[in-house]
Amino acid sequence: MVEKLEKARVIRIHGHGGPELMQLEEIDVPPPAPHEVRIRQKAVGLNFIDIYCRTGLYPNPLPHGLGFEAAGVVEAAGAEVRHLHVGDRVAYGQSPIGAYADLRNVPADRVVRIPVGVSFEQAAALMLKGLTVQYLFRQTYRLQGNETILFHAAAGGVGLIACQWARALGVRLIGTASTPEKAALARRHGAWEVIDSSREDIVARVKELTGGGKVPVVYDGVGKSTWEISLDCLQPRGLMVSFGNASGPVEGVNLGVLAAKGSLYVTRPTVGSYVPTAQTMQAAADELFELVTAGKIDIVIGQRFPLADAARAHEALNSRGTTGATVLTLD
Repeated sequence: MVEKLEKARVIRIHGHGGPELMQLEEIDVPPPAPHEVRIRQKAVGLNFIDIYCRTGLYPNPLPHGLGFEAAGVVEAAGAEVRHLHVGDRVAYGQSPIGAYADLRNVPADRVVRIPVGVSFEQAAALMLKGLTVQYLFRQTYRLQGNETILFHAAAGGVGLIACQWARALGVRLIGTASTPEKAALARRHGAWEVIDSSREDIVARVKELTGGGKVPVVYDGVGKSTWEISLDCLQPRGLMVSFGNASGPVEGVNLGVLAAKGSLYVTRPTVGSYVPTAQTMQAAADELFELVTAGKIDIVIGQRFPLADAARAHEALNSRGTTGATVLTLD
């Protein structure tokens, strides 16, 4: 095990607020603890949850880093780590906060091996978003094929993976997108139909596309602005899966609305609850990687920013002006 301290470049915040609070700093990285690995990172993935942590919607003790997913090479392994070795190409999507860094220690049970044929950028862009689609489609509401579903923000990083995964499963995914260009992108990646939310009535179009039958499940990562719309698209006893807050958190929920709209179910899941062990994490990741290497899922990286430009990356992500995944690149 390496005993000396190493230097790392990291992005940290000392207060909650806007992107301007993000600072590039240099910190010491100690040797990995017995159940950790030290990773020399090659690419870092960005997600809306990073913005929630920066603004304080999801508060953490200050000062703190940002980010939960990245990919790189194992430089050192703790004494109790058995499934990973120095030199392994690895990725993670459920680490403690602080992935915006070129070097860091990560709990080994959150880290998976990357197969040949999956690049560092692909893995960094895939892990949290791909694990999200895995638990949504294969665990929260297990799609069997031949269903018609509604998936909001279909041209985003999670959405484009969902479009492709749905197509691979034989599922008709109705997506929503905020511009004609984004709608076209989602269609190219496997969406059965896409509703332009800037021009069309989502509920009316869902009814039209389903012959009035609506859908058994809605996957909603947008939150506040689509909450009622999503409920109105569900069949009686349908499931509303609210997995994100891109437009703000859903608040003041009246459970009586669920009864009035057809005895609906609602869940607010998180990735961690579905991949709690190293074994479940690797199994979920393996399912993702198999689809990538088989050519059934293409990881679309729409934007790349150097680590030092992380604040600019947040501005782009928050403006909803991005398509596909956004990654931070490292020297």
